[in-house]
Amino acid sequence: MLWTIVATVLLTVLAVVVGLNFATPSKQLERKIEHRYAVSDPQFRREMGVMLGPSILAGNHVVDLENGDEIFPAMLEAIRSAQRTITFETYIYWSGVVGQRFADALSERARAGVEVNVTIDWVGSASMDAGQLREMEAAGVHVERYRPLHWYNLARMNNRTHRKLLVVDGRIGFTGGVGIGDPWQGHAQDPDHWRDMHFRIEGPVVAQMQAAFNDNWIKTTGRILNGAGYFPPLQRAGDMDAHLFISSPAGGAESMHLMYLMAIAAAERSIDLDAAYFIPDRLITRALIAARHRGVRIRIVTPGANTDSDAARLASKAGWGPLLLAGVEIHEYQPTMFHNKLLIVDRELVSVGSTNFDLRSFRLNDEASLNVYDRTFAERMTKVFEDDLGSSRPYTHESWKNRPWKEKFAEKFIVPLKSQL
Repeated sequence: MLWTIVATVLLTVLAVVVGLNFATPSKQLERKIEHRYAVSDPQFRREMGVMLGPSILAGNHVVDLENGDEIFPAMLEAIRSAQRTITFETYIYWSGVVGQRFADALSERARAGVEVNVTIDWVGSASMDAGQLREMEAAGVHVERYRPLHWYNLARMNNRTHRKLLVVDGRIGFTGGVGIGDPWQGHAQDPDHWRDMHFRIEGPVVAQMQAAFNDNWIKTTGRILNGAGYFPPLQRAGDMDAHLFISSPAGGAESMHLMYLMAIAAAERSIDLDAAYFIPDRLITRALIAARHRGVRIRIVTPGANTDSDAARLASKAGWGPLLLAGVEIHEYQPTMFHNKLLIVDRELVSVGSTNFDLRSFRLNDEASLNVYDRTFAERMTKVFEDDLGSSRPYTHESWKNRPWKEKFAEKFIVPLKSQL
């Protein structure tokens, strides 16, 4: 009898914990946002700044970095140049050559007296070399693992930090899709080297990046990082308007979802989307179809057969039918794993960062995205998008109807779990 009671209690606790981890935020959008104004309308920027939190700031300069050959040297150069502070948050930190290079660079700066603070997701760094962690901690790097496995974290185990933020001396920032791992090396030259982008930022918006890092640092340590070393006066660095905003189930859970819906609703000419994981919900699908009915050209690039998640690819394809029928152009990237996260609307708004185009990013992960409002930068990113398009294969509605029966069968089991992929 006693064992029956104990077993019942344990199963009840387990069911509650699982239920809490599958639960989505209570604040959810339920109605499609209507088209009222264009991206170029001052009202659009006004509402984006108010709705998403941080104001849009002028005077920034953003440079795109293509693949590991450009990304890692730029990040390591910035780290090695640090004089006062480094803050670094990432989801993936895997063992290997890249991980060792970052551990060495961060450790060297810490030994030189620079305040180095690092947040690494516990799940994303599960395969991290313990020796690299010990090296950094011995050098004086303050490393925190985000939501490690403890009894008091069980109800939030499914909420991970997916943010990629690096800020040096409060003046130079980096964000994008890259993790600290060897698959990101090279220049996407073969299936072993992934295609991805990262961005180097200077100007007033870097302070918003620093504040974004502080968000999870406070959650993890209870301490705030402030002072001139973290928030120095920032001068104009260019002519781009931008803001960096965050989302988390603990607060601002619908920010990313809202941003995509507002941007799609404002589109009048074109939407170009690079999506490493493209699993739109009902509202996003309806918004894209409504944009097509307004005459907006929509081009989407997603991973092809080279993918790190067959389940995500199946869940994605299951919902393509209505989009393809409406004239949305979907293309599958062929050379290697496609990890880009890029949205361009009417060649004026560009959104980049850690956010994937899926329910996990919209509702479960901690994410950070940078919106840039600049036509010259948008033209540059459109060229990058079209280069990726040239390495992709178009997917037709006919192909979707005739996809293998094994895929259709597997979709029945995977689609109900799509919010967890």
